[in-house]
Amino acid sequence: MALLIKNADIVNADSRYTADILCDGETITRIDRGIAPPPGAEVIDATGRHVFPGFIDPHTHIYLPFMGTFSKDDYETGTKAALAGGTTTIFEMVCPSRSMSPAEGFALWRQQAAGKACCDYTFHMGVTRFDADSAAQLREIVGGGVGSFKVFLAYKGAFGVDDTELWQTLTLARELGVVVTAHCENETLVAELQKQLLAAGRTGPEAHHDSRPPRVEAEGVHHLMTFAGLTGARVYIVHLSCREALEAALAARLRGVNVSVETLIQYLVLDKTWAEKPGFEGAKYVMSPPLRDAANQAVLWNALASGLVQTVGTDHAPFDFLTQKPMGRDDFTKIPNGIPSIEDRINLLWTHGVKSGRLSLQQFVAVASTNAAKIFDLWPRKGVIQPGADADLVIYDPAYRGTISAKTQTQAVDYNAFEGWPIEGRPAVVTVRGEVAVRDGRFCGTVGRGRFLERRPART
Repeated sequence: MALLIKNADIVNADSRYTADILCDGETITRIDRGIAPPPGAEVIDATGRHVFPGFIDPHTHIYLPFMGTFSKDDYETGTKAALAGGTTTIFEMVCPSRSMSPAEGFALWRQQAAGKACCDYTFHMGVTRFDADSAAQLREIVGGGVGSFKVFLAYKGAFGVDDTELWQTLTLARELGVVVTAHCENETLVAELQKQLLAAGRTGPEAHHDSRPPRVEAEGVHHLMTFAGLTGARVYIVHLSCREALEAALAARLRGVNVSVETLIQYLVLDKTWAEKPGFEGAKYVMSPPLRDAANQAVLWNALASGLVQTVGTDHAPFDFLTQKPMGRDDFTKIPNGIPSIEDRINLLWTHGVKSGRLSLQQFVAVASTNAAKIFDLWPRKGVIQPGADADLVIYDPAYRGTISAKTQTQAVDYNAFEGWPIEGRPAVVTVRGEVAVRDGRFCGTVGRGRFLERRPART
């Protein structure tokens, strides 16, 4: 069935204008003024609202075995939550353990998503070990449409790779034209600082920050930049949290390293004092890298506005406060990491970015959608409103006023890190490839309709 959106204030990363949008099947077929509705078409009047390309979350963990437990969302609840917040495409991290082959890991994550995902999805393929067998399997996975890897320079003995494996992964990525996304910390420094803090009796959530201070993250970025420069691989820093790490990335960019940078909505609106809340309440705010001193927020907002940081993700990793976070009640190193926010990213970015004057409408679209599509080989299928693009559209109501609460959220976790926070806008209608999936904050689409997006990287 055709869908016609009338009087749309169309906002792309590089333009803004008013027109009607006609969608036929799964794609946008025409943009013009005064389009007459085809027979049987659904017509939506977008007067007074913005229409954005579907938003893209470049970093999620819907399914995540971690620290002896599993994340709470599955692909149905997690992608429904994404859609409620205006996100129509997610990049899920495939994170096999070192004892699992890449092929096994990829098959497991594909199986988890099949028949459940409500929005479109693709993967960053985690490389947690590198040998002859894994190299051959990674080639097959790339051939199957996965154009990005993920490496951890942390989590020693679990997900982390050593320097030889890092070199080999980047070398293969350079050959295949694959982007390597990277968690940048120094695993040895983290491990030693954790031991030191625990020995001193600092066992609570507030100690987590000091086990992974800014210099440790910056050292991880510097390390990756050295290897990327020598191999020529394209790299992407996930969840960058602080000025020191950003400076290391920018110094490498000036040297010619092809590096893109992601920050998270959590770092833009929360600071480390939240993880210092008494009575174990701070465990809700434990993630890695940790929340930082509030002075870093202005740095990150300015970097987004000036184009130094390209994307805003969530690193969505939902673990219940009552039953899972207490695994680390007497030892902060055992607190499952993550501040779930897949549902709230866009509304918080709008409220604290656009409404506050930190970001223009076009910058908002760029960092929340278009840049990720371009970096990871989805543009112009995703990330733009134009004929031929997928009909992923967000009709956004800037007049809406509401409050974030775990009682009304869709994501399957027992708390919300932003409980009671006001928002000044939300998606009124969200479409996925031409089908209306959300109306007024509630999912109304088809479970399992989400499609795996094959990406074919251009070899460089």
